[in-house]
Amino acid sequence: MIKRNYLINLIIWTCCFFGAHVSWAQETDFPNRPIRLIVPIAPGGGTDIIGRKVAQKLSDLLPQGVFVENKAGAGSLIGTEFVAKAPSDGYTLLVGGLFNMVMNKALMKNLPYDPAKDFIPLGYISSYAFVVSTRADLPVNNLAEMVKLMKDKPGQYSFGSAGIGTLQHVWGTILLNGLGLDLIHVPFKGAPQAYQEMMAGRLDMIFDNISACKGYIQAGKLKGLAVSSEKRSAVFPQLPTVNETSLTKFTGESWFGIFAPAGTPAGVVAKLRQALIMVNKDPEFVALVEKDGGRVLNIPAAEQQAFLLDEINRWVPMVSKNNIKVD
Repeated sequence: MIKRNYLINLIIWTCCFFGAHVSWAQETDFPNRPIRLIVPIAPGGGTDIIGRKVAQKLSDLLPQGVFVENKAGAGSLIGTEFVAKAPSDGYTLLVGGLFNMVMNKALMKNLPYDPAKDFIPLGYISSYAFVVSTRADLPVNNLAEMVKLMKDKPGQYSFGSAGIGTLQHVWGTILLNGLGLDLIHVPFKGAPQAYQEMMAGRLDMIFDNISACKGYIQAGKLKGLAVSSEKRSAVFPQLPTVNETSLTKFTGESWFGIFAPAGTPAGVVAKLRQALIMVNKDPEFVALVEKDGGRVLNIPAAEQQAFLLDEINRWVPMVSKNNIKVD
């Protein structure tokens, strides 16, 4: 009996030793093949662009390189769930953001992943204010004038979005509710169609990412009225924040980060986090983000999970309070 127990203990110890040795080897040897960065959105959009910028910079830092793979569909669910269920080895990463790590949880009852439990944040990359914009010929010059005009004729003005459940729809609804406005929501299959309708005079307002609308505003094709950030934007310093107008309270920025599946070894996480710190310090990368109207988002590793939880705890109740649904 003693001999049998000794053999069992020896086998267990041996398995633990070799398992730990393999894990240690994986961490010290990482990466020994290319890393796949999943973008859960179709090519060409803002999420894809920022993902490719990060992949390029990481490839300069990591010996085996990083390549982007788009896994679009079901409003970012397919790609995000794919990474949640991928091997926890550091070779499959996700471009995550407010859209798929927070808003999906707020809008969908049976989300096939838990953003707070199924992922490890490796680093946050960039953050972008939203801008309240109107068509160029709307007879208003500031947010107060827009509110007065639209309150005088409730239900006769419209706001656009890139689709039901998108951030333009969700944040637009929350903002307009706070302003006491009754606008018709017109969802499109993408933001470019909404802008075309605005420039044609058939759509009145949009609340969208500064990177998407700044070119139209700078060209005089749209009017920018206010920004959603806590502080004024360096791109449009003349525009007040929504809070400065004292018409309602709204502060928010659309952010992006890089995530790994839960259970990824600590050594691998540490290497990837260090690489992302270097990306955020790269002058060319910083210039690219700022040129798009954003800012680099530097959050220490010890605070990254708390940041995600704070965003979830903030926006999920807000969406419910405003009775915003996707079905």
